Amino acid sequence: MMKRNILAVLIPALLVAGAANAAEIYNKNGNKLDFYGKAVGEHGWTTNGHSTNADSTYARIGFKGETQINDQMTGYGQWEYNMTASNPEGAQSQNTRLAFAGMKFGDAGSLDYGRNYGAIYDVAAYTDMFVVWGGDSWAATDNFMNGRTNGVLTYRNSNFFGLVDGLNFALQYQGKNERNNPITVTYNDNGSIDTLGRGGNGAKANGEGYSTAVTYDFAEGFSVAAGYENADRTDAQINPASNITPAFPNNTWASADGDHAEAWSTAAKYDANNVYAAVMYAETQNMTREADSNFANKTQNFEAVVQYQFDFGLRPSVGYVQSKGKDLKGRTAHGSTFTGGDADLVKYVEVGTWYYFNKNMNVYAAYQFNLLDNNDYSKAAGLDTDDKTTVGIVYQF
Repeated sequence: MMKRNILAVLIPALLVAGAANAAEIYNKNGNKLDFYGKAVGEHGWTTNGHSTNADSTYARIGFKGETQINDQMTGYGQWEYNMTASNPEGAQSQNTRLAFAGMKFGDAGSLDYGRNYGAIYDVAAYTDMFVVWGGDSWAATDNFMNGRTNGVLTYRNSNFFGLVDGLNFALQYQGKNERNNPITVTYNDNGSIDTLGRGGNGAKANGEGYSTAVTYDFAEGFSVAAGYENADRTDAQINPASNITPAFPNNTWASADGDHAEAWSTAAKYDANNVYAAVMYAETQNMTREADSNFANKTQNFEAVVQYQFDFGLRPSVGYVQSKGKDLKGRTAHGSTFTGGDADLVKYVEVGTWYYFNKNMNVYAAYQFNLLDNNDYSKAAGLDTDDKTTVGIVYQF
């Protein structure tokens, strides 16, 4: 029974930390280095509509290091790398997820720079706890400062300068990243759009901006969070029609054209007594990417998740995600015409579970009930409306 009780405490901590039980490989004279990683065998299927299946196996490694400079100053750094294994050798992809370094100044806080999580992700992280999916109503990698992103200067303070236990805040600045990759368009014989090249439209670009977040832990498992983000948009995001190859008919495009991207979010969670429950609400303007690389004028986003950790290792999970696009621009693509208005960008329920043999080994399975309608918007934007299921096995250290 003691082993099971310890497992029930460790597993939620590993899920939140991401780096499970990092191995300390050096600790001497004020210098410390931890190494962590995991190997994941994963396979998924669509279970209605289009019949497909796909291998998504990958491995991930990283390190966290720190050095004691004096009684009040500590230097630190982190690097994390991801390697896919779902394609033949030579056709596999690798990418740096995190790479930043900084200094901590006692109760005065810490300051670091590099590729890191956006400060507002502190709020999104409350519900980014699903077995496979989740956390995707508005937060996304390399989308301003909503998830992992480049060139961010981040200040963090814990316990409000040592004066208020549980009150933490973050301030962040991001420099401009242009990345104006052109959009490639393929047309049908009738002149309508057949396919759109992903990644164009300045989709992963950003202008200068800032992000903030405040979290407060009330103890007894209850916590709340709030965040705000504002950033300039690049020329390609404001006027994407100028960046399309070949030229788009009538020089028009179906993307938000505001000068600034903006988001705010609030969340609350309960994490105690083997229960994890969280809810999050967020709104964005000119920021959320649609499936066809356009940007939505406005979105309203809601996420919720509930999990229970059994002492013997089972951790079932149920979650809900919805992103409602407001005042979306019309478009004609994939043989369908959307005249504009409101539509769901993301909407699903995930039911799944992990089973932990110990802190290093687990298996998991999840089913996504896709609640998106097969309508004019989903067709024109190229949205997937099929249900999905995924299973996997993980070794982590």
